[in-house]
Amino acid sequence: MGGDRAPAEIVAGALGARDELGVGILLVGQEDAVAPHLPAELPPGVELLHASEVVAMDEDPGVAVRTKKDSSLVRAAEAVRDGRAGAMVSAGNTGAAMGAAVLRMGRIKGVARPAIAAPIPVPGATHTVLLDAGAAVDCKPEWLAQFGRLGIEYARVRLGIETPRVGLLSNGEEPGKGDELRKAAYPLLAELPGFIGNVEGRDVMTDGVDVVVTDGFTGNVLLKGFEGALRMFANLVFGVLGSSPEAQEASEVITPALLEAAADLDPDATGGAVLLGVDGVCVISHGSSSARAIVNAVRVAADGLAAGIVDRTKEAIANAR
Repeated sequence: MGGDRAPAEIVAGALGARDELGVGILLVGQEDAVAPHLPAELPPGVELLHASEVVAMDEDPGVAVRTKKDSSLVRAAEAVRDGRAGAMVSAGNTGAAMGAAVLRMGRIKGVARPAIAAPIPVPGATHTVLLDAGAAVDCKPEWLAQFGRLGIEYARVRLGIETPRVGLLSNGEEPGKGDELRKAAYPLLAELPGFIGNVEGRDVMTDGVDVVVTDGFTGNVLLKGFEGALRMFANLVFGVLGSSPEAQEASEVITPALLEAAADLDPDATGGAVLLGVDGVCVISHGSSSARAIVNAVRVAADGLAAGIVDRTKEAIANAR
């Protein structure tokens, strides 16, 4: 029920995921709103679980999760907790999705705070995992070190990199750079395999680092800064290509190549971010998700489930103690 294009695009994406990925789908939402977007007879492997309430995108997440016990977000998290579903995918209120997952699925033992692991596209290379992208705004140094462990395990599962390179996001590459949080977190992260030291914002969209660790406030600002910059750049390029008859003529040759190169930067292709540290698989897709984005979000959830990301995360945290 969440997201700018719900429920039509969410349902279409869910049905597409069933056909393309061969997974079962449990749609959770208001039956009278969801049913018109479904065939008269539900396809095999598709179920609809009625939830009478909806958490709006602008609602306070903590209040909504605690008061709207029959919301689609809460019921979806409960379905994972109770074993009715293997993973939860949401394009709705990010804070509420996170809150529902934490309260209903619970945190993994030893995890101080869950973290949102967002895939940052790098043209021609594997994604960079950025965490935290918004779950824990105010952090302690030891939490950042734990984010590093979570990110390493996720990069192993998702990117297939056995020893990911881990960087601490700061305002300079030198070990002494950064505020008190980063200075205190640096020696803790230095104990992790693959730690390469401080990295700057300009390094995130390069192939020089695999996992970038930061607090949720900084990570979310960085993520939205990337989104704005990419949107501005795309508008600038296509504005120039349409600015004159000569440019329009050239665009007939250039545009197909640009679109092919830009495919790696399409947020719909990444599917969504994974909430690491909860005792269940939870994928948070962006609010403007199309049906294609939902297919890919379900793909991320299915891959995480098949790879046993929760059990592997539990093992990584237990071994760190």
